[in-house]
Amino acid sequence: RIIAHLSKDKNLIDAFLQNRDIHTETASKILSLKPEDVKPEHRRIAKAVNFGIIYGISAHGLAQQLGISRSDAASIIQKYFQTFPGVKTFIEDLLKEARQNGYVSTMFGRRRAIPELYSSNPTLRSHAERIAINTPVQGTAADIIKLAMVKIHKFLKEHHLNTKMILQVHDELLFEVPENEIHYLNSIKQIMESVVNLQVPLRVDMGIGKNWAEAHN
Repeated sequence: RIIAHLSKDKNLIDAFLQNRDIHTETASKILSLKPEDVKPEHRRIAKAVNFGIIYGISAHGLAQQLGISRSDAASIIQKYFQTFPGVKTFIEDLLKEARQNGYVSTMFGRRRAIPELYSSNPTLRSHAERIAINTPVQGTAADIIKLAMVKIHKFLKEHHLNTKMILQVHDELLFEVPENEIHYLNSIKQIMESVVNLQVPLRVDMGIGKNWAEAHN
């Protein structure tokens, strides 16, 4: 969702606005399948590509991850960029700016210096380019969850709740909630979904259980 917002890619944005499963959507496009014909193994390939692109994955890296030939992996990446051309432009522009400035920024202006972009060592330089692609996306995601946590903390205090926010794992928050306060979780969900306005809606899934594993089921 963040790369859809940052890249302004029309096809990616449309998929999220219509609440289509992005991995099924990608599988359909890059493997030339009807959405209803997409099987779990096809979705797995698409998931690897969707997340791999964010990490600046190469054809070699994707081939290793999926156990396919390098040429097939290159073809899949090419098809992805044909489907979502805005993402390709976004990555190219991002790398150009990173080389000019020596750093990249999140959506909220948090910077990460990447001096290795100027390295004479191709391996170091390639790694730096992957960092440059990934940081604005992952960094923005980290910023968003932190902003949500600040707002939720304020909400809990204002309502004098005994609910405790006890853990953050990537884009997930874990709460310890008295049974008589469970209904407040809908308000917390709403805070998370509205913490920033992107070109695509933020969606939050919620689970309740006596422990973390049970809440995931």
